[in-house]
Amino acid sequence: MWKALEEKLAGKLAEREAQGNLRQLRFTGNLTDFCSNDYLGLARSENLKRLIQQESEKYWQLPIGATGSRLLSGNWPLMEELETEIARFHKAEAALLFNSGYSANVGLLSAVPQRGDTVFYDEASHASLKDGMRLSFAKSYSFRHNSLEDLRQKLQHASGQVFVVVESVYSMDGDQAPLVQLVELCQEFKAALVVDEAHAIGLYGPNGEGLVVELGMEKKVFARVLTYGKAMGCHGAAVVGPAVLRQFLVNYSRAFIYTTALPTHAVLALKGAYQLLPTLHQDREEVKQLSAYLFNQLNDIETISCTPQNSVILSVFVPDAQQLKPLALALQNQGYDIRPVMSPTVPKGSERLRLIVHSFNTQQEIDGLVGAIKRHT
Repeated sequence: MWKALEEKLAGKLAEREAQGNLRQLRFTGNLTDFCSNDYLGLARSENLKRLIQQESEKYWQLPIGATGSRLLSGNWPLMEELETEIARFHKAEAALLFNSGYSANVGLLSAVPQRGDTVFYDEASHASLKDGMRLSFAKSYSFRHNSLEDLRQKLQHASGQVFVVVESVYSMDGDQAPLVQLVELCQEFKAALVVDEAHAIGLYGPNGEGLVVELGMEKKVFARVLTYGKAMGCHGAAVVGPAVLRQFLVNYSRAFIYTTALPTHAVLALKGAYQLLPTLHQDREEVKQLSAYLFNQLNDIETISCTPQNSVILSVFVPDAQQLKPLALALQNQGYDIRPVMSPTVPKGSERLRLIVHSFNTQQEIDGLVGAIKRHT
């Protein structure tokens, strides 16, 4: 019955395979991790596991699953207590939990910008931000990555309420948005700044609150999206901002309204992770020192280039993108979990190896990785 449709889908897959970009699910095995977003090792933390177990015993009377959406049967005092703590920790008026960073970005940007409004977003923004804007009735336009000049020119022709959407730390390139200058520009044009902090929370700020707090910009940013599957080692996300934004999302965000709430275990894991974050000063310093060491070592190899400086997310570029997959495979065979990032995940011509440094990596592991890259490039 579905033969024609199946052939059409198979044809699209064959096209992608011919381009060398076919994605596959895989297991990492026991490779040394230079791939995951578990920057501080909380996803494997015994301390976090103990906290979750302790909290689970305290809240044993709660159901395992949420049982429904937050607006039906799935709201519990535990969730609202956590949201109050999240808002306090990140120096915001209010917070609202979502089931993932993807759903938080879609839920925020599909609901808040209205017909007649204008959204400008950095061209390097995550797919979830772009998907949220596609579902909005507002007009949306990209601006060149981290280009204040390009953004300024486009702001002059905006209409309605204007929004500017950026990531504080970009997930692919690892570089930071010029948040101080962006805040000044948004104030000049009365634009609302939205910052995705997915790759900044845990790593920046006095206690891991994120780059916005580290720069003292929390009162000048309209909304922040906090994703918990990276340095927090958990699952879910939150949008923080004014109290009226939280209430608006409860009423108008379809990604919040029409989905089952996070299960109890996920909420308790987040509660434990927030207890641990202020204690991880040494881990934050270690991961930054290791990243600087790896950056310097890689840039001593003449056959490759590495960017950016001062980031735990590093991109390794080789002269010919066709070398990336064989290089990644060779490194995996040597015991290192390294992945190539190909088009269309990144623009054609900017394919790279994406290396992630963690607080649990060692200098010995980094030396081994650098040596392997030297041998295979």
